[in-house]
Amino acid sequence: MAYKGYLVDLDGTIYRGNEIIPAGKRFVERLQQASLPFLFVTNNTTKTSQTVAKRLEVEFEIRVQPETVYTASYATLDHMKETKRGNRVFIIGEAGLKNVLLDGGFIWEEESPDFVVVGLDSQVTYKDLEIATLAIRKGALFIGTNPDKNLPSERGLIPGAGSFIALLETATNVEAVIIGKPQAIIMNKAVDILGLDKKEVLMVGDNYETDISAGIHNNIDTLLVLSGFTPRTAVDTLPEAPTYIVDSLDDWSLE
Repeated sequence: MAYKGYLVDLDGTIYRGNEIIPAGKRFVERLQQASLPFLFVTNNTTKTSQTVAKRLEVEFEIRVQPETVYTASYATLDHMKETKRGNRVFIIGEAGLKNVLLDGGFIWEEESPDFVVVGLDSQVTYKDLEIATLAIRKGALFIGTNPDKNLPSERGLIPGAGSFIALLETATNVEAVIIGKPQAIIMNKAVDILGLDKKEVLMVGDNYETDISAGIHNNIDTLLVLSGFTPRTAVDTLPEAPTYIVDSLDDWSLE
């Protein structure tokens, strides 16, 4: 089937840590040559869209506009604005999350925030977790940017934002509102950005738990590429099969 637009994961699909996946690079170039609209949809909140686009160009020679990158940070910002709850926020996260939310009109607050937002933070401290716990228990809306328990790296799987979210859920007995894949919030917004119907779009990714489940749970066809998180050995045990499975994105035809 020929799709009119693509939602594409990054880490594990286009690159793996600091290493380019050659077939991923060629896939993006084929989309560009075919003038097919695409949006990189990533749960990574550590970098802004501009930083991601620059990294793709400098490190991997993939040239795209920042507008083609939709991170869980931007989806979080969009969702927070829609709640009309207030503008005070405490954030556990790195610059790609903090800058997006604070530049987007929210104000840093530790004592009585309207929101506690939790993403990946390699410099998180016990004090950060303590502030977040107390604020959530006081009634702040608890938002988790993405549920990824682990992240792929050159050394193997390392802790992701979902690990911090799970810790705070345990400490507060409050379930977080999750923004990123596989939840509907980020997927619905991403499809809206493409300006297409869900049936016209294909979700492409390497992680069954996030990328592929995001498509399955939100009525979007899926393409699982076995270049990252989900291995070939797991395919036969998946609870619901992806629409398509390929070993390499070189194996996927756009026509």
